[in-house]
Amino acid sequence: MFLTPSPWLVTFRIGFMPDPTRLVRIPTLKTVADFRNHIASLGIELPCEDAIATGSSSPLAQPIEQLTINGKKIGNRYAIQPMEGWDGTTTGGITDDVLRRWYRFGESGAKLIYGGEAMAVRPDGRANPNQLIINSENKASLVKLRETLVAAHQERYQRTDDLVIGFQLTHSGRFCKPNDKFRMEPRVAYRHPILDRKFQVASDDQVWTDSEIEGLVEKYVEAAQIAWDAGADFVDIKHCHGYLLHEFLSAFTRPGKYGGSFENRTRILREIVSGIRAGGNNIELGVRLSAFDFVPFKPDPVLSRPGKPGPGIPEDFSHCLPYRHAFGADQHNPLAYDLTETFQFLELCAQLGVKIVNLSAGSPYYNPHIQRPAAYPPSDGYQPPEDPLVGVARQINVVRQIKERAPKNLALVGTAYSYLQEYLPHVAQYVVRNGWTDIIGIGRMVLSYPAIIAEAAEKGALNPKSICRTFSDCTTGPRNGLISGCYPLDKYYSAKPEFQKLKEVKKGTVG
Repeated sequence: MFLTPSPWLVTFRIGFMPDPTRLVRIPTLKTVADFRNHIASLGIELPCEDAIATGSSSPLAQPIEQLTINGKKIGNRYAIQPMEGWDGTTTGGITDDVLRRWYRFGESGAKLIYGGEAMAVRPDGRANPNQLIINSENKASLVKLRETLVAAHQERYQRTDDLVIGFQLTHSGRFCKPNDKFRMEPRVAYRHPILDRKFQVASDDQVWTDSEIEGLVEKYVEAAQIAWDAGADFVDIKHCHGYLLHEFLSAFTRPGKYGGSFENRTRILREIVSGIRAGGNNIELGVRLSAFDFVPFKPDPVLSRPGKPGPGIPEDFSHCLPYRHAFGADQHNPLAYDLTETFQFLELCAQLGVKIVNLSAGSPYYNPHIQRPAAYPPSDGYQPPEDPLVGVARQINVVRQIKERAPKNLALVGTAYSYLQEYLPHVAQYVVRNGWTDIIGIGRMVLSYPAIIAEAAEKGALNPKSICRTFSDCTTGPRNGLISGCYPLDKYYSAKPEFQKLKEVKKGTVG
């Protein structure tokens, strides 16, 4: 507990929302004018159009003309983000729950399936014991997943020649739980002065050696070949949310050839791409990147009560300035971003032949309001320290800045749109029409409403009963050993026995 708050903490509390009960809920904003007035009251830039465009007049319905992926043009301007359900087999194979999710991805109408879900390149790299593993033993299952998605899309939309599907390759690094849902087994890029304690890193033996990294690169190369054999159009080489390759981007303090300089901190990506191409694999490449990061946050102990965490405040970082432990952060004020290296990274991606960069921010594990702005926190999180629309605007405007500087041969996917709810199409239309991004990425929102954008373009309106309200049950569930899904709005999940367990968790009786 802070007895004498440091100056940076006082400034943060003044600048951010101290009382989450004051949050203006999106459903209470009944008109576009109401939404705009609220945006103006927050002092942020988040433009939107007056109405939802339909048919060919919608900018979201237009194909991307400037690039092809595996010989295909992406048929519209929205993507399904990679989402895992913590519901595969313990050997990394698929289940009926996984198949259902991918079928719904196909029904969504999105012409870019960006990664499907995170697939570990080796068993010890899983974030949970039921994460998919992309290896030769599971290749037939991955073929079935892709075929299920394609069939669903063909049935509803009558064409798939403009449907592009990728597999996301990952190692969870600091967040590994490969054998037990409640036991951390982290492997890290470097020792972190704040995160080590939270994620049970207590020894230098948990830091990857250079020779171990060389073996890991081989696993990424093998996984990319399996993805190609299984019919994927591209692989996403995941560099976001604090997972291993993202952590290497902030390995300023690591000695040796994988740390320190920008060249060293991006060596893994260059070696993976080189290995893929050296083996004759022609699969296309994407990268999902946390474009910026902030320090870790925690519930404010002053405003927390039993069973109800307070709003998020940054962990005390005064002892580790300049802050050399985050990619895309201002090292002298790590509550602000610095995109200098982000621009440099996108230049590198273009040089390596990467065609799509999917831009996110922060991490769901240590600053979730930066990564996924939401009204309600997961069970291990904190109340939003700012109106979530501030976080939405932050990410949209960062992507706009990156788009202005990015190489022309890169397509950009923007994220953090779910909290817009009723006004997602209005904002997405403006952003695409005005060239702030190429593609709108939608994540957990499609668990409750797979065809949200397709229906918007067809009908000019949304079904409010199906819209995600960011209750975070899809995150709270797996945080407590349960499968992920939209328990409030999807009857498939509310009928499961896990639903009752989740309610008990949220009441604080278990977990």
